[in-house]
Amino acid sequence: MPTWEAAVLEISHIDTFYGPIQALKDVSLTVNEGEIVSLLGGNACGKSTTMKAILGLVKPRNGHITFNGRRIDHRPPSVVVKAGISPVLEARRLFPYLTVLENLRMGAYTRRDKNGIRQDIERMYDLFPIVKDRRCQVASTLSGGEQQMVAMARALMARPKLLIMDEPSMGLSPLFVEKVFDIIEQVNQKEGVAILLVEQNANMALSIASRGYVLQTGEIVLKDTARNLLNNPLMQKAYLGVA
Repeated sequence: MPTWEAAVLEISHIDTFYGPIQALKDVSLTVNEGEIVSLLGGNACGKSTTMKAILGLVKPRNGHITFNGRRIDHRPPSVVVKAGISPVLEARRLFPYLTVLENLRMGAYTRRDKNGIRQDIERMYDLFPIVKDRRCQVASTLSGGEQQMVAMARALMARPKLLIMDEPSMGLSPLFVEKVFDIIEQVNQKEGVAILLVEQNANMALSIASRGYVLQTGEIVLKDTARNLLNNPLMQKAYLGVA
């Protein structure tokens, strides 16, 4: 197994609340440079809240979050994105009436280097051939799998150091799920981007991750290497469909 030099993201003992309801309890996790880490769990377990806390959409009441050694837990989302974190949101959330190319350009809205943006668009075309084929097509007319490719390409246009992907397999056919996870792995290897993969599909997520964390009712209940989690009896029974 490869080793990573340093942590790019550290979540340390955060508690978050929606009014009086506690959503996350003493949650800690780390993503290292160049690493894919899976955050797993069922519905309403706290995965999306963790993602929102990282992006500055939810403010932790306790604990802290650091990115590249700097605290981001009470910074606005615009600052977090500019610092180098790009989200690929659940259900893709493309601009439906813009073309694929216009969606890519929106991913680079914080940048002013026109030549670099043009070069990165061509790089996205190389990485996602279907995006090039559909570049003049309105985003709402794409299939779910095609929209996922565009959402990933749009996020990469910001040149992030960390990509956070929220349920990338949701609503996709089994064939496209495999394709999307292959591309996630390629993005990690070719672009060197660290990835936090927020997923319910534990089998697929752990097949490409180095490590994983399992959330249950807002608490981390398991954490280990991906291989060990795949072989963990509790994990197999609860999340991997093994009797």
